[in-house]
Amino acid sequence: MSELKYKRILLKISGEALLGKQEFGIDHNTVVKVANEIKNALALGAEIAVVIGGGNIFRGVKNSEKLGMDRASGDYVGMLATVMNAIALQSALNQEKIPCRVQSAISMNQIAEPYIRHRAIRHLEKGRVVIFAGGTGNPFFTTDTAAALRASEINAQAMLMAKHGVDGVYTDDPRTNPNAKKIDSMAYDEIIKNNLKVMDTSACDLCKQNQIPIIVFDFDLKDGISKVLTGEKIGTEVK
Repeated sequence: MSELKYKRILLKISGEALLGKQEFGIDHNTVVKVANEIKNALALGAEIAVVIGGGNIFRGVKNSEKLGMDRASGDYVGMLATVMNAIALQSALNQEKIPCRVQSAISMNQIAEPYIRHRAIRHLEKGRVVIFAGGTGNPFFTTDTAAALRASEINAQAMLMAKHGVDGVYTDDPRTNPNAKKIDSMAYDEIIKNNLKVMDTSACDLCKQNQIPIIVFDFDLKDGISKVLTGEKIGTEVK
């Protein structure tokens, strides 16, 4: 435990990362992979909280426009999608005999605890994984912002952003620009100033205020979480 660079982390996973090779929904093998990665990181002595997006089920702004919903209604549907993903990951963790709690910012007592900061911290201290669902509980805020908020509230030492198919922050989108260059380390202000799309600027600003480093790495990298915890240089560090 003493060799860990970060003892308590918040892991942010995009909903799209759970698609696997599907176009829609939750891929079982991918969720099991995430559970195994978390299991390996826990074995090192880390305390892990998780926030998952809901884009694999419902993409707020885009889908709400198609369905004729207003933005707030679309965002609420997106929040419910994050709860579905949280329960799927909880089930996979339970199968690995890993104690886990889901805390939702939207009340649904039959399937999740309400979000209570001190209870979440206590779960972490007892070695339980805590999955924060339902975003912030308010429309107009993304799960990136929810992740930064929860990381700040639980006094996380770092926020890990697992990206699907991208191994860090680049000068441009590497999927469309082959000349884009990877950045190994950068300041919070560079993301905000250059409006880089790696995360919401409001989430980045919140991490800056609370001095929480952000590590952006490839979701598909084996033992990526463990590598970050032990200080191995992967992805992009924002601080």
